[in-house]
Amino acid sequence: MSQPVPPSNQPQQPSDAQPGGGNPFAAQQPGQPGQPGVPTGNPFAGQQPGQPGQFGGVPFAPAAAPTRNNLGLGVATAVAAAIVAAILYGVIAGAIEREVGYIAIGVGLLVGFAAGKVGGSNPVLPIVSAVLSLGAIYLGQLIGMAVIVSDKFSVSFTDVFFDKFGPLTDAWSESADFKTYLFIAIGAFAAYGGARKASD
Repeated sequence: MSQPVPPSNQPQQPSDAQPGGGNPFAAQQPGQPGQPGVPTGNPFAGQQPGQPGQFGGVPFAPAAAPTRNNLGLGVATAVAAAIVAAILYGVIAGAIEREVGYIAIGVGLLVGFAAGKVGGSNPVLPIVSAVLSLGAIYLGQLIGMAVIVSDKFSVSFTDVFFDKFGPLTDAWSESADFKTYLFIAIGAFAAYGGARKASD
């Protein structure tokens, strides 16, 4: 019985055969020039910042934050802050029985900061804040005087403040001096600056 003889012209494996069972990348080192690296799953891997990529452009820039510019809400907030600040100022001034100029500056800062933070960068808000702070400081000083009078004469604060408002303002005018007006002006300036700073 004869055994089959293999044909003499059996195809030889070519000298440039691919190693690794037909994998064209098996012998390559990742990251070599002219050869693909190991895929990372990131389509932007290997790109330089600012260079167009495979998807047609540079990576997206974040959108700019919207500018706050709500005049009505800013004015309403400034009015509320002015009322609260005037009451606090009056209670403190009445409790220590004297005018406190530095608190007047704090009133202005509070009114301006609240208006600018809520209302934004509307150019009217610093002016409105300054005007409202003038009224808040004046009202706070009147409240302080009414607290002092009501304590001294054992009468109701509301009777002094509402029923005797005219004589109360006359007494304020007589007692006001240069320092009083100076601190009121500084308070208004603080409100103007506070509104501009808070809106940044």
